[in-house]
Amino acid sequence: MPKGSNTPVPTTALRVELGWRSGPGVPDADASALLLVGGKVRSDADFVFYNQPAHSSGAVRHEGKRDAGGRVTDTLLVDLARVEPAIETVVLAASADGGTFAQLPDLYIEVRDDARGTVAARFDSTGATVETAFVLGEFYRRQGAWKFRAVGQGYGSGLEGLATDFGIAVDEPQHVAPPPAPRTAPAPPPPHTAPAPPPLSAQPTMPALPATVPPPVHQAPPPPPPAPPATPVRLTKVTLTKAAPAVSLAKQGGTSGVMRVNLNWEVRKQFSGWGSKRGRAVALHNDLDLDLCALFELSDGRKGVVQALGNAFGALHQPPYIHLDGDDRTGAVARGENLTINLDHRNAFRRILVFVTVYEGARSFADLHATVTLQPQYGAPIDFSLDECTIPSTVCALALITNNGGDLIVQREARYLVPERGVSPQRTVDHAYGWGMNWTPGRK
Repeated sequence: MPKGSNTPVPTTALRVELGWRSGPGVPDADASALLLVGGKVRSDADFVFYNQPAHSSGAVRHEGKRDAGGRVTDTLLVDLARVEPAIETVVLAASADGGTFAQLPDLYIEVRDDARGTVAARFDSTGATVETAFVLGEFYRRQGAWKFRAVGQGYGSGLEGLATDFGIAVDEPQHVAPPPAPRTAPAPPPPHTAPAPPPLSAQPTMPALPATVPPPVHQAPPPPPPAPPATPVRLTKVTLTKAAPAVSLAKQGGTSGVMRVNLNWEVRKQFSGWGSKRGRAVALHNDLDLDLCALFELSDGRKGVVQALGNAFGALHQPPYIHLDGDDRTGAVARGENLTINLDHRNAFRRILVFVTVYEGARSFADLHATVTLQPQYGAPIDFSLDECTIPSTVCALALITNNGGDLIVQREARYLVPERGVSPQRTVDHAYGWGMNWTPGRK
């Protein structure tokens, strides 16, 4: 589609894919959507992005990012049949992280109707320069039907500029006011001046009451105070890398509430055998079952594991203050494997090691492309991708969380381990990190 053109789209569930070619010096980008009435959001809840991944109506959901063979995609799922009648436009945007859109080669947006296996619309965006946020397209209603328009307009002020332009209240860094200047003693009066009159009494003079006090006049109660403004949207996020592998939760605002740890994945290739000319483990199937687990050590010395194996799902409001959700085999970012950590009891933790095992369906993590996201309830999300696996590994240490004087430090591990013959993945990761637990066979 050329810029500015439009085309009808089916009123159904659509997959909106933002894509570009990755490479050295290419920044990251993040897809987002805004649901508008009269050109503005009704509230901050109408903004769907990585920190707020789903709209309350279920009409828009941020599915997540994939990196396949040098092509990166970030996907939104849009169900036009569920868009509320008041919504006139669904804006499809993106923001660059660490650069400008001029540095994103082969940038495009594609609207797919997966139910029919067809592409409803595609716009290849060109000509970007210094923009750090871009509106690539939009869905809009016209005479009871939906259309897609290729927009291609950018902002030099990033995601914050885009969001505020559509009426979003953004949580900006707070600037501390300078302390007041110290008070100085008053200057003495000039010589040979008349003394100042005595100060007036602080008590006002009360008028005399009449002999007969009239009855009090009935007055309506004062109106209730206005409701406090909605919490501004936080736009910050943290991506851990080999060069910058650790982050403090306290510095990101994640000191209370719960923190959700999500593992989502995608299998790029499907093989039916083991090995190859390069000796890589490449047996991956559609019934791949990964298990997210956590070793924990509490401040009182107790140790244990949270995992589906043996139904050791943990507990959120009592030790170990870690709970594992139900099992998932899809890897989708909306589900995937999830566990929750209660940060209100952060002082109870000495260390937590989050790891993943291949339970069945494969002999290795080879050709498995996974992303780990730690989302504190009141802090910026922390994410990182796993490196390519080139060894016959069935267990991977994902993140190590340690208590440093009451502050939890998240360390990216992304460390593939190879169990010895007859040794379980759990025992392997225990030995690698010196947990010192005893293990027995189990099933789920």
